[in-house]
Amino acid sequence: MSTLHPERFLRGLFDIAVESANPSQILPPHLPLPPTGRTLVLSAGKAAASMARAVETLWLGDLSGLAVTRYGHGVECEHIEVIEAGHPLPDDAGHGAARRFLALADGLGKDDLLLFLISGGASALLVEPPEGLGLNDKRLITHALLESGAPIDEINCVRKHLSAIKGGRLAAAAYPARVATLAISDVPNDDPTVIGSGPTTGDPTTCADALAIADHRAIRLPEHVRRALSAGSWETIKPDDPLLANAYYRLVAGPAGSQKAAANAAESAQIKPMLLGANLEGEARDVGYEHAGIARAAPPGVILSGGETTVTLKGRRGRGGRNCEYLLALAIALEGAPGIHAIACDTDGIDGTEDAAGAHIRPDTLMRAASAGLNPLKMLEEHDSFTFFEKLDDLIWTGPTRTNVNDFRAIMVTGR
Repeated sequence: MSTLHPERFLRGLFDIAVESANPSQILPPHLPLPPTGRTLVLSAGKAAASMARAVETLWLGDLSGLAVTRYGHGVECEHIEVIEAGHPLPDDAGHGAARRFLALADGLGKDDLLLFLISGGASALLVEPPEGLGLNDKRLITHALLESGAPIDEINCVRKHLSAIKGGRLAAAAYPARVATLAISDVPNDDPTVIGSGPTTGDPTTCADALAIADHRAIRLPEHVRRALSAGSWETIKPDDPLLANAYYRLVAGPAGSQKAAANAAESAQIKPMLLGANLEGEARDVGYEHAGIARAAPPGVILSGGETTVTLKGRRGRGGRNCEYLLALAIALEGAPGIHAIACDTDGIDGTEDAAGAHIRPDTLMRAASAGLNPLKMLEEHDSFTFFEKLDDLIWTGPTRTNVNDFRAIMVTGR
């Protein structure tokens, strides 16, 4: 282990985790058989454009379609139109894309195929509020949910019930066509009803569940929204609905597979991996504190984890995503412990609303911060972790990776 450069090694593991979810590599074994009629490809999420292009390259036969992805995540396709839209807050471009998705799906017949490609980010990128709900109200509610510290399953439960396309409604619009969904998961436990809020999968949650979440998280709802949820007016399509009879779903990549790819690479380098799980949740700073304790007690090796932590915004707000906040808390708790290096990045290349994927820490992080006049505890309290690592030149920049299998965290413990 002494011959390895910790920062390069950890960055290499992250790159391997990302590449293991590259659509061009993972889609080929999962493509359905072509239909006797038309093939319509609809793709939504941060990997939408790269998934669409991979299908174009592999598909035997004619196809057409539409993809919507985050600004800056598009790639050129020949037969599938690519639209870029707002994320994490929806905008008019995403609203227009959702309307076109529904119209295109509604035009399919029983001999046709809807090939739906979904990845993380689709919940924000496909936005079509139900009748009686305006786009601005949807944006405000989404913003409040994102700041509340709610986990993604709660956020998407509310989103599904404030939508005319999520919660199985896209598949219902395509009936009686065959619907094949191929998904790249960015959510804990790979729940198909949570990935992108499940536009083509039946939803077991209810309007009452969505209302309870909003109340528990102290989300202010306009009175007409509260009335609609209370009355069950915006209920989703349920798993046993006949409109879903011709729909099937397949997971093609997820956090666990990427973590396993990184673990295999570590073993090949004769570094023993410790896997904490690919589905960890909780406050980013609390997870960082917990992992510091694990790292201090661990033998030499690399500690891997994934999942989606949360950041509950309170008080003054600086710049930073959940990976940078996790790392800042980890560094504070480690107190400069020798022989411990770490990386935390979002596999889509964007940590929160910032342009960096994440950052890395090393044993001298706090010492260098003190020399730079930085106050780590104050910056953590103000959620200013991006600025902290920016000042230390410890941010990691990848640009959009055009895939998304959630966060990747690795702590390397060398011989002390």
